[in-house]
Amino acid sequence: MCMEKTPWEKAIEFHGHVCPGLATGYRVSEIALKHLAELRSPDEELLAIVENDACGVDAVMVMTGCTLGKGNLIYRDRGKQVYTFGSRNANRALRISVNGATLHKPNPEMAELRSKVFGGTATEEEKAKFQLAQGRRVEQILHMPEEEFCKVEQIDFQFPSKARIFPSVQCARCGEYVMEPRSRVRDGEFVCLDCFEDYTRGW
Repeated sequence: MCMEKTPWEKAIEFHGHVCPGLATGYRVSEIALKHLAELRSPDEELLAIVENDACGVDAVMVMTGCTLGKGNLIYRDRGKQVYTFGSRNANRALRISVNGATLHKPNPEMAELRSKVFGGTATEEEKAKFQLAQGRRVEQILHMPEEEFCKVEQIDFQFPSKARIFPSVQCARCGEYVMEPRSRVRDGEFVCLDCFEDYTRGW
């Protein structure tokens, strides 16, 4: 009998491995879908704004259906575990901020172990110890009370327009095609950003 994979199993399969970062994105998405009373978005019913490019974003895509390709996943490089989710159906949006004080308590022993594992100098015993600790951390993230894990706020939110499909123009320099709004004019011809020479005098 073929058993349907759980959402968590699907997130692991998509990402490629289990880690605390993936668990963080999974938990954030689970909380957002519950508060917004939404299911996975087949089109652009949901919008997600992520403020990091870490492992958890993969779980956000799997869980919510918000992806770059559909235009309903927006990446803002802030380096923060902060996520905004909006429901076009309900015209509501949430900002979820993960509690770093709970998840990133100083642990010199684990910091040293992590350094060895990622530096390629860890023994097999140290690798096993690290994986065990990571597994415990994943379980903690997945099951800790919501109020300890994050702060959830309903916010006023201006939804961006839905994704548009634009015509492409051929770059006069390299010959490759580029989306019209991303093209520039150089010597009176359309060129792509790679072939465009920006002109600036410091302002």
